[in-house]
Amino acid sequence: MKAYNIKNYGEPNKVLKLIETEQPKPKNTEVQVIVRATTINDYDWCITTGKPFVYRLLFGIFSPKKKLMIPGMEVAGIVVQLGSNATKFKVGDAVYGDISQFGFGSFAEFICIDEKALAPKPDNMSFEEATSIPHAAMLALQGLRDVGEIKNHQKILINGGGGGVGSFGIQIAKLYNTDVTGVDTGEKLKAMKTQGFNNVIDYKIEDFTKSNQQYDLILDCKTNRSLWKFLKVLKPEGKYVSIGGRSSNLLQMLYMSPILKLFSNKRMHMVMLKANEDLEYINELYENNKINCVIDGPYTFDKIPWAIQRFGDGLHNGKIVISVNQQRQNKELK
Repeated sequence: MKAYNIKNYGEPNKVLKLIETEQPKPKNTEVQVIVRATTINDYDWCITTGKPFVYRLLFGIFSPKKKLMIPGMEVAGIVVQLGSNATKFKVGDAVYGDISQFGFGSFAEFICIDEKALAPKPDNMSFEEATSIPHAAMLALQGLRDVGEIKNHQKILINGGGGGVGSFGIQIAKLYNTDVTGVDTGEKLKAMKTQGFNNVIDYKIEDFTKSNQQYDLILDCKTNRSLWKFLKVLKPEGKYVSIGGRSSNLLQMLYMSPILKLFSNKRMHMVMLKANEDLEYINELYENNKINCVIDGPYTFDKIPWAIQRFGDGLHNGKIVISVNQQRQNKELK
């Protein structure tokens, strides 16, 4: 099978190599899936470039420890083989999911992963749509609803509104009849207005943390600035929710939150993602035309290094989706 391998950190187009390797065999509760679509995520950028440095502490200081390091953390495909103790699916089932709690490796034509990492794909959802949902939609939903405790008619701000989480975030926020401001830049701003943002801010022109506007809830998809700056634009009992970002700012939040409680009713939180937990709810919203998938692409399998660079440059609108070689897969299934 074909797969993308990383042996060294660096620019995606230089260090990601397309190789031929043996198909993995499913063990115990694993299933083998023929990959029909995958996505680009922050993890893929970080593990490819080795930035921020904290990723190197996990995967290797100078280069990835594993000889066969295949990135990719979201997948949609078809089950083609079962492990000896796998009972959740049968061969031929269409599945999808965020696999990061069990492993990585979706930048390949086949993957073996624990069956718990996957859910049945709805029949009315394409593979490209399905793979765009698990990670971004769960972060948006859990950030706004579970951690942020969003309420009707609130004023919301989504920092990094033009990406995958932002594209789901605006749709979820609008279910509560909220007024939503999105922060991003470039061509994304026009698309964000189309998606339903009431207001958009170009961060290259305006620093929203210096504005007189205040918000009930901020969903931060970037966490790329000092967290103290957000306090000014939070209402007296407002909540700031980060889905992740710069490690230094996340550490700042860890130490800052207990101190904040001593003199303010404003709160700061970070989403501890529960992978795939609310997929049924998102599927229901999709079925009832209350959300749709905003896809950048889909691009072909050979475009993965380019697509990771596109992600790193912040040029994508919505979720970057990759369609994996359909011609070879169709032959394998016959």
